Amino acid sequence: MKVVFLEDVEGVALGGDVKEVKNGFARNYLIPQGLAAPATHNNVQKITKLSQQAESERIQRLDDMKQLSEAIDGTEIIIEMRAGSNDRLYGSVTGTMVADALNEITGQSIERRLVQLDNPIRELGSFDVPIRLHSDVTTIVKVKITADGNIEEDSELEESTEPSTISEAAHDNITEDRITSHESDDIAEQAIDETFEAEEVITKEQ
Repeated sequence: MKVVFLEDVEGVALGGDVKEVKNGFARNYLIPQGLAAPATHNNVQKITKLSQQAESERIQRLDDMKQLSEAIDGTEIIIEMRAGSNDRLYGSVTGTMVADALNEITGQSIERRLVQLDNPIRELGSFDVPIRLHSDVTTIVKVKITADGNIEEDSELEESTEPSTISEAAHDNITEDRITSHESDDIAEQAIDETFEAEEVITKEQ
């Protein structure tokens, strides 16, 4: 289907462009979202006006994104996560988490898709994360992943459980020794009884 784009669609077309696109893409997304319209004779005649309007909006958006870039550039985001003694996280930090934390700090509205995090962060440390606000505007925020205290708690837990483990092992050994001792006593008593019985039989026979 041939459509005329009413607004810029990143990676597809600029406002005012006339392009052939797939029917489903046009009917299910572009047209319902008001991003494009069928390239009818009347719509095509409006291309010049649409192009001028789109260019004006494009310039305004670029200015807005530049201002936003200046506002958040270098912002440090601190995210607390549970971590092991090897600094590996129990879980991971995603682009959505970075966007949410950034919005909370700055009061802005940064979409998750703008956070250029190729892979989730899975360890403690500081990381520079690009935020692509516009095709011509990218800024950097600093994401610091810190432990939420569970590392120390885990260590204390291990220390507190070691004596108990040793005590239980010792108890098992003592119990086993006692069982072995009782078994030895029973065997000795049985041998003595058998000896007495044998002597009684011999005496009777004599």
